[in-house]
Amino acid sequence: MNKISTVVTFTPGYDSLNNLEKCISSVSGFTDEVVVVVNGKSEEISKIAKKFNAVLFSHEFVNYVERLRNFGIQKAKLDWVLILDPDEELQGSLAKKLKGVVKSDLVNYVLVPRKNIIFGKWMKHSRWWPDYNVRFFKKGEVSWSDEIHVPPVTLGRGMEIPINQDLALVHHHYGSIEEYLERMGRYTTIQAVTLKSEGYKFKWQDLLAKPTSEFLSRYFAGFGYKDGLHGLVVASLQAISEFVLYLKLWQVSKFKEVDVVPEDLFKIVKKHRREFDWWVINSFLKSASAPRKLILKIYRKFFLR
Repeated sequence: MNKISTVVTFTPGYDSLNNLEKCISSVSGFTDEVVVVVNGKSEEISKIAKKFNAVLFSHEFVNYVERLRNFGIQKAKLDWVLILDPDEELQGSLAKKLKGVVKSDLVNYVLVPRKNIIFGKWMKHSRWWPDYNVRFFKKGEVSWSDEIHVPPVTLGRGMEIPINQDLALVHHHYGSIEEYLERMGRYTTIQAVTLKSEGYKFKWQDLLAKPTSEFLSRYFAGFGYKDGLHGLVVASLQAISEFVLYLKLWQVSKFKEVDVVPEDLFKIVKKHRREFDWWVINSFLKSASAPRKLILKIYRKFFLR
């Protein structure tokens, strides 16, 4: 019959209850079943589930969503599955597009763009758009691993929804600095344990190199500067998150003492300073006059090697 189940996986977060109502309401008229998976038990979530005739399942507490998704997929009874987080909404245009996918029955899974709203602004750059995720698929064709932020395993043929803000999931990502810091604390702890289990050996140089690379890749390579102050702040927060991650890896190594030689520190700073200058000049080139472009290119070629 090609009916659709929507699986909403609920992990703790700021304003999650308010977002959950909007999330479930957005799939009204699209889905034939709503499955809500929650960590442990919650009377408030139970009330919301009943309000929307959703089926509620409890799962043992986990700090991240991947395991909850697999659990929810198992509980879903219908042919196709839409995966949503409680801070996401399905737009009408996207719902119509996905209905067309079901009707044509040509693919097994669909990559859907996400419109990330961070601190009240749609982030069009900084590697936040189009932010494709596998979110719609035939049951049994997609599964997640138990590791955080790892893409799912897919079977069969897939397709991408066109890059269009009207055909994207609306993701109310971070609503406050407090929310960002709370998630950063959880995610970096999990990531540190994962990297350690994969054999990572702490290097103090990574405390500088990794955050710097993250900032440069988002703010310059990802054109984050086009998002104004939001772009600068979010790129900086992502860099801070990398710094905290490698601090926690140092913590995992029992705060092992390491000699930091000033000469080595200077080399790292010098290297990243050249990278920073290269990206700054590269961004200037896009709007510079012809004579200024020539000067900048000469400087970049001979002085930033």
